[in-house]
Amino acid sequence: MKQKTLYEKFQKKLYHINKMCNFKELIYNSAEKYSNRPAFKLKLKNNSYKYITYTQVKAQFRKSTAAFLNMSLLGKRIAIIGKNSYNWVISYLTAATIGVAVPLDKELNTKDMYDFICSAECAAVAADEDIINKLKPLCGDSVHYISLQSITSMLNTVELDTRVDSIKINNDEMSVLIFTSGTTGNSKGVCLSQKNICANIYSTTRMVKIKPNDKTLSILPLHHTYECTLNCLLLLSRGACISFIDGMTKIPQNISEYHPTVLVVVPALLEMMNKRIRKTVANQCPEKYRDLFEKYSFAEALSKVPFILRLIICQKVKKSLGGKLRLFIVGAADLPPILVEDFLALGIRTLQGYGLTECSPLLAGNNDFYLNPKSTGIAIPGVEIKIENPNSAGVGEIVARGDNIMLGYYRDEAATAKAMKGGYFHTGDLGCMDEDGFLYIKGRLKNVIVTSNGKNIYPEELETRLKEDELISESLVLAGTDKNGEICVKVKILPNLEHIIQIIGHLPTQEEIQTAVKSVIDKINKSLPGYKHIRIIEILSTELEKTTTRKIRRCGTNLT
Repeated sequence: MKQKTLYEKFQKKLYHINKMCNFKELIYNSAEKYSNRPAFKLKLKNNSYKYITYTQVKAQFRKSTAAFLNMSLLGKRIAIIGKNSYNWVISYLTAATIGVAVPLDKELNTKDMYDFICSAECAAVAADEDIINKLKPLCGDSVHYISLQSITSMLNTVELDTRVDSIKINNDEMSVLIFTSGTTGNSKGVCLSQKNICANIYSTTRMVKIKPNDKTLSILPLHHTYECTLNCLLLLSRGACISFIDGMTKIPQNISEYHPTVLVVVPALLEMMNKRIRKTVANQCPEKYRDLFEKYSFAEALSKVPFILRLIICQKVKKSLGGKLRLFIVGAADLPPILVEDFLALGIRTLQGYGLTECSPLLAGNNDFYLNPKSTGIAIPGVEIKIENPNSAGVGEIVARGDNIMLGYYRDEAATAKAMKGGYFHTGDLGCMDEDGFLYIKGRLKNVIVTSNGKNIYPEELETRLKEDELISESLVLAGTDKNGEICVKVKILPNLEHIIQIIGHLPTQEEIQTAVKSVIDKINKSLPGYKHIRIIEILSTELEKTTTRKIRRCGTNLT
């Protein structure tokens, strides 16, 4: 008998989940199933808390829909701009149900916001009050303004009518228009249907169990599909409870305050948490063991201390993470495998995934059944992934198809045709798959450095190696030119001054910083073939420019 492949075994293990086709169905089904369970836990101005049940979410969604209909917004496009909040979520769901939601980055400058609002032909803007005040001089009376801060009071004056329940939703039409930020600075409008997004929620919940007693903190910007689909909408579909951070600097405090069980994060945030944990443990554990937490990874150091001390450390660290945390879902950038192992040593699973806005967003992921710390996982249920035109090492462009793939790019037929060739979406990412179907990302097709003798170098691969050393805080690998005019590897590095000071015992001179960085480069170069060697080093004194999901941009001032 032929032995089943890992992917065939995976398909047999999937959870049985009921499908939903649109956001209205998601809300109504959850209200029926989880009625009086808390959907949101919100902090009030006096620092007390307010719970909103699933029944109340449905009622307020219906009122919000009625209010938007009263403004003649049926079939219209509505921009949603503001900090993560309950009112943001209600406005987004309402806009997508009666027309098209256009979530925009609140960090954009006002002129860019205005340009996107015009490009999308928005009839209304639902935004934070300060953003509305900035937009009014540009937009004038051409759009309807809805203050997110006033949504609750507005809903108190609205009466329900039968139009709300009778709205017909075409699940295959554009309901969400997202303008990608992109690390290269080239923004595109991605057209997603409710079928796209709901298919992604369905696929993800079949391989990662989210329970009604789960709690999460919304940390990443909701205008990204990663946070909106895989945290907010997914948890609402499973009866879990959502809270919002008070700001990026308040994350540790909010984690202790809300006791989340599940967190959706980016690697940069996980790295920051890991460094803080290691530093705290090193400072608090008996002196004879402190060097272990500076010399080894957290998981390895933990394995070298006595059992009782290990239990005490794990209990204290878990308590600092709210005491209930069981799962990290990680995406949007490469995750060092050591972080997966470090948090697993604490009993916290870390599941890395891979996707793009165009895929609503998830394409592949580690899951409850199979976890490979070195991989971004296997294709999610309902998605087919192939490697197109692989080279001798099996590396080629990642292409995919499934119900989660976008409708196309907004008013850009040429870009849509280029991306959707042969029935597959061409991601522009390079990767390879092993015999078990695990996907490994090598980098962006457009970022590849091609040397004079035709060798391909993937910048992201080198950046991952650099990230593993604590002396390096940030890095950006790009093409440079050596003294002979040949193409070579150049790197921009922001050193970790705190770690250098810890090693040498004093504030370092520029020469000592250069020596420390060069030691890292020399060590990495020794493990690489000659054509991949880093030849040019530029040491930075300030952080590299990033997107709102903390990805380093490969454009603008970062390339000068």
